[in-house]
Amino acid sequence: MSYRYEDIRNFYFENEVGKRIDCQKINGGLFLYNVTGLGYEENIEYVQIGNNFIPNKKKIKQGQIDGDLEFYDMSYDEYCNFVNFILTATELKLVYVPKKSVRTEYYRDIDLFKIDKAEEDEYNILSCPISIYTKSLWYEQKEVVLTVGEDEGEIRWDFDWDSRFADYSTRNMIFENKGHTEAPFKLEIEGYVKNPSIFIYKDNKLTGKLELTLELQENEKMIYCTRDTDLYLIKQDAEGIETNLFECLSPNFVNFLKLNKGVNTIKLLAEQDITKAKITIYVEYKAV
Repeated sequence: MSYRYEDIRNFYFENEVGKRIDCQKINGGLFLYNVTGLGYEENIEYVQIGNNFIPNKKKIKQGQIDGDLEFYDMSYDEYCNFVNFILTATELKLVYVPKKSVRTEYYRDIDLFKIDKAEEDEYNILSCPISIYTKSLWYEQKEVVLTVGEDEGEIRWDFDWDSRFADYSTRNMIFENKGHTEAPFKLEIEGYVKNPSIFIYKDNKLTGKLELTLELQENEKMIYCTRDTDLYLIKQDAEGIETNLFECLSPNFVNFLKLNKGVNTIKLLAEQDITKAKITIYVEYKAV
């Protein structure tokens, strides 16, 4: 059965600086195939009540992805280059594009813990089984940038996803989280800003807030990340030197907010206008 190349799914390995290795170069380069473990599995404990069973505890199971990686031209050199890429990376992601014609990219934080090595076959192809532990769900990275231009009141939101700007005066944004879980995010605000805060609403009800006693000078930046594996609140100066701001957090509140499933209203406030901010939302999926 024939199919168009653009309809073939694609895989990449990506390191912490965004460098990628393409694993769908059929007949030249690397080709990842026979891939299993792209779905999900949950461990569920039940309590029996009469003849019925009620879920008591539900926990997603860590995934393992297996496949075969083929090396074509100069296969042993390509194998060494691939292993060096994996072993020198401090962070590693598997990027999955279900269909090249769609081009939606899904990321998953991983550790590649096994790669075998055999002999080339009669076609000079080296086939190596690989095994991967997953460290996150699949996620998309959706980015919004807020800027105020030279003209007073000029505001621009850059996005290509399901959101809309609700109110120019209060910096409200409406975002629909279509993922399978609450969505973490990274918020970057540049100074001058005094006492920034973020409020999250669903169905007109406040579901989370963070109010900071903090003053950012010109050319300083606050970065706040709520991913479970990357929780931080820092200040970055003009030279890129970082200062931990955990002392600004209150022990009496939930400090690392997430966006609810469904429609959210996100409100950014400060004692004066926030003129430059960026929010990256990590929409998470159990399976894609």
